[in-house]
Amino acid sequence: MKESTTPGANRSGMAVSPLMAREMLEVTNLTTPSARGTAADALAPRIEYARRAGPAATVPPPASLKELAKTALKALRGHKATVLADKLGERLAFERSGARLYEGILAKLDVHGTWRGGPSRAQLERIHADELKHFLMLHQTIQEMGSDPTAVTPSANVAATASAGLLTVISDPRTNLRESLEAIAIAELVDNDCWERLAALARASGMKELAARFDGALQDEQQHLTWVRRWLAAALASAVGVTASAEEKVRTQLASGSRAAPRRSPIARPRGGGVKRVARPVASAKVRRKKPARRR
Repeated sequence: MKESTTPGANRSGMAVSPLMAREMLEVTNLTTPSARGTAADALAPRIEYARRAGPAATVPPPASLKELAKTALKALRGHKATVLADKLGERLAFERSGARLYEGILAKLDVHGTWRGGPSRAQLERIHADELKHFLMLHQTIQEMGSDPTAVTPSANVAATASAGLLTVISDPRTNLRESLEAIAIAELVDNDCWERLAALARASGMKELAARFDGALQDEQQHLTWVRRWLAAALASAVGVTASAEEKVRTQLASGSRAAPRRSPIARPRGGGVKRVARPVASAKVRRKKPARRR
């Protein structure tokens, strides 16, 4: 696998050319700001724009009032219905993007290969199939509730903007499989949290059947996150060149992220307040002195 950590001709830092760095810093004394004021003054137009701007998107109305009367959404009224429809649209868009992300990961696997403890094609194809399955389930759920699955809801619009960088990383031909999996780890963390909240929202709205569907998707996403964490831990263990016997130990430590807590002396709190440190008891031992031998 092509490693980006190999030293190369990186010229982004100033230390590469100290003389030109000094000349570049001299420019700060030769130029003046184009506008007066401070950084706090720059916030004023942002605040004004935020006050005047409308929402990122709106929740679409039901496809028809006749369909709405037949759907599960009729059990919800007012704000609950719009919130659920908004979050369903968000999950729908994210799961479709997730399928595209793993299509990119499969391409990286074909080019760079895997490593000891890394992903297999079967595992990546399983995750890709799960993402597509979740998308189809959400598409059906939105239709059953009388909404339009092709509409972009406010949360879907925000999620698409926030996750655009992940697709950029994976589609970049310069990134390898490990770097692409680091981007996938971000997506899987978001996926787990959002499915958990969506299931809780459906359960709080009294829609137990929907909550059960979302719980099943959450279990799939938890397995995805576990795999991605293990693959990245194995990649880092391999990159630092640990031996085969110690690799599993390093992989476990990186995956769990746990460190042994340092030993501390016990703390005793007296009645009058304050903190008093108690010294550890030292085992006492009787020292016997040898009597000098008598001279004959």
